[in-house]
Amino acid sequence: MIDFKAKLKDVPNDPGVYLMMDEAGEIIYVGKAKNLKNRLRSYFVNLATRTAKVAAMLEHVADFRYIICASEVDALLTENNLIKKHCPRYNILLKDDKAYPFLRIDMKEDFPRIELVRKLKNDGAKYFGPYMQSVNIKDIFDLIHTAFKVRECRRDLSKPSRPCLNAHLGRCLAPCTGNASKEEYRAEMKKVIEFLKGNDREVERVLKERMLAFAEEENFEVALAYKNKLKALDKLVRKQVSALPKDFDLDIFAFESNGIVSAIGMLVVRGGKLVGGENFVADCADDDIASYIYQYYANNPPLADEVITDGVEDMASLEKAVCALCSHTVRVIEPKQGVRKQLLELAHSNAYDAMTKFGTQEERKQLRTVGAVKQLGEILGLRTLPNRIEAYDISHISGTDKVASMVVFEGGEPKKGHYRKFKIKTVEGNNDFACMREVLVRRLNELSTSEDESFASVPDLLLIDGGKGQLAYAKEAQAIAGRQDIEILSLAKREEEVFLGRQPTVPVILPKDSVALQLLQRVRDEAHRFAITFHRNLRSKHMSESVLRNIPGVGPKTCAKLLKTFGSAEQIKHRSAEEIASVDGISVKKAEEILAALADGNRDEGFADEFADPDNKD
Repeated sequence: MIDFKAKLKDVPNDPGVYLMMDEAGEIIYVGKAKNLKNRLRSYFVNLATRTAKVAAMLEHVADFRYIICASEVDALLTENNLIKKHCPRYNILLKDDKAYPFLRIDMKEDFPRIELVRKLKNDGAKYFGPYMQSVNIKDIFDLIHTAFKVRECRRDLSKPSRPCLNAHLGRCLAPCTGNASKEEYRAEMKKVIEFLKGNDREVERVLKERMLAFAEEENFEVALAYKNKLKALDKLVRKQVSALPKDFDLDIFAFESNGIVSAIGMLVVRGGKLVGGENFVADCADDDIASYIYQYYANNPPLADEVITDGVEDMASLEKAVCALCSHTVRVIEPKQGVRKQLLELAHSNAYDAMTKFGTQEERKQLRTVGAVKQLGEILGLRTLPNRIEAYDISHISGTDKVASMVVFEGGEPKKGHYRKFKIKTVEGNNDFACMREVLVRRLNELSTSEDESFASVPDLLLIDGGKGQLAYAKEAQAIAGRQDIEILSLAKREEEVFLGRQPTVPVILPKDSVALQLLQRVRDEAHRFAITFHRNLRSKHMSESVLRNIPGVGPKTCAKLLKTFGSAEQIKHRSAEEIASVDGISVKKAEEILAALADGNRDEGFADEFADPDNKD
């Protein structure tokens, strides 16, 4: 077994590429780094930064090696070549045949036509695209050949021939007949190019003119067809990003991961319009979007003026590598504000949506439950997989009616039959810390003596709502009960910092989108909800007892019977005298007196205050 920490001492601080290998010597992951030593330390030393997927990969890593590169750009290129060669299973892999449709116009030809292509070539032709899911390429073709008189055919134009139907319909200048000059045809094709760059006005003018002309001729069927083409054009126009110039071409990339599933969202802006978008979901350990961007452009050379993204370690190196793939300058930027920032946030939203909806409903449920439990154990390095999690919270108002909740999650799902409630018995005044200590001592002491199924079950993890202070008192409770063997942690609300019992002064920050953090939040919030509900019910009962005991002739026994039957004074108030008289020991006359007293109390402002919602005080 290789001592990775010892091997790290010999790793240089240079830029380069590293390769992770399994026991068979197969390369299972390729990565690049600005500083090889620091990056590799993040895998084998800095355990808190691992995602569940990285942890899963490292279980199969038997060795690593590295290649020093002259620069970060060389590292990016070397990484891309090695990924293509070895197809490592933990890298983001793009299929070589994954290509989007483009429109190609070669203005070097005498009478160029518009072609649909899937691959870009450095042949001097003009390319427009890519056109993705939200734009129908057939609609664009149809609009072009309706508004502009350019050819669709593949005819050999070296010698004249008979015109086709499009010429008779006025949809083509018919260069096949030899009657159209090169200058006239090129002028028409330049209008097409302007349309593809974002100038819609000429197409709109032509379509409206023809629609109105056919309507005047009472050829309503053809006029309706042009009206439908205007609607298709309107869909394209409405995709205009109003804050961008019409000649702006942008590609936007965003990366999202929950530590198990990753997704990349891409948006394409051409001629100032949002012309498409795509989401790529990957089951990988790689979180480097720079690698994906370079792979994408290696298959589809960039047509954009700008690449918008974030989370890239070295923007300058990525920009240099991307520019080398095309014949024009491409800027790679991370926007801080404005419309570019809004577009990047939209790409993140699309990627996050694709990530959360990836797989079947059952697979997504497994990810949020069993997958989250596994990820939590791996990220925090817990000794035992936290299958049974018990969470505790305290609720009271200014130290009165103090209660605590215990909620239980097993396999990432609530086990409501094992929820338990506590009334605080020994703590005086407002002291949440001491309340937590009391509750945990009482609960942990039940482990060896209780016949209650829930109390007799040993938790894998204790979750405390709060920060370092709450955790310190909870650890005291463990010591008193002699159960320091159980893993314990606290989750602080403000920054969602995790404090582990074995290192209580160093917070662990879980990735915000990790299913592990989401599981802890669900458990914590459920404990809070359960505690507040119990507190409100208890407070309502005490209020009702106070109100009923103030009614002449209602003693403790009568009060208990009424509350047992009707629940609260508020419920009694809405009953009839006959219903109240059905309670053993209460006559109709006494029932009428009780209702009269409650009605008088309801008009009393003090009574209303007693039933005020305590939400803002919990």
